[in-house]
Amino acid sequence: MGVVLQYVGHCVYTPTFSKRIMTNPRITHLVNLVRRVGILRPRDLHSHGIPRVYLRMALDQGAIVRVGRGLYVPRGAKPTEHHSFAQASKRVPRGVVCLLSALRFHNFTTQSPFEVWLAIGEKSRLPRFESPPLRIVRFSGTALTYGVQEHRIEGVAVNIFSPAKTVADCFRYRHKIGLDVALEALRECIRERKATVIQSGAGPPRRLRPSSNEVRFGTFPLSS
Repeated sequence: MGVVLQYVGHCVYTPTFSKRIMTNPRITHLVNLVRRVGILRPRDLHSHGIPRVYLRMALDQGAIVRVGRGLYVPRGAKPTEHHSFAQASKRVPRGVVCLLSALRFHNFTTQSPFEVWLAIGEKSRLPRFESPPLRIVRFSGTALTYGVQEHRIEGVAVNIFSPAKTVADCFRYRHKIGLDVALEALRECIRERKATVIQSGAGPPRRLRPSSNEVRFGTFPLSS
């Protein structure tokens, strides 16, 4: 027995679940949260009562974009010059941008390190992740808390040492970054009048008072 097939047109199947996702209040809440904080980590969702499954839904529909392992930004967000600082601060909230990275932020050097130089406490756990690449420097006691300024980068609170504290640290850690870099930073800092220099006593570069714009130094041989 033969079978006769008759063409009667075509139909297009359009799923309806995407519209429900777009209008889901938790998806809307999540997207607004990402826009507000700049960079979102999955752990941030718990305090807002949003299950992580909605993170995947928002990602699948293109409302947010993953920029690194466990880091998400709003769709269309444009990274700034210091995007890596924001990423590092999200991963290590208690870290402080220091030395070469802080010099770059304050425009005291022409160098552009590919790593983010980050100060952490002596007993803090060493961060282990690939992006962004970090150069960890351990600071002890008040050296980690003096001269810390908070800056907003892409909506993220980023701790960065002040210009004066950064220059003083460059001399303290000149064996890591080079004395020529520290001297260049000092010249730029003075030229832009972001700090004044005080020479006092003997010994290595000294501490900086948190409320001061004074770079305090001891005497040390410039040839070493």
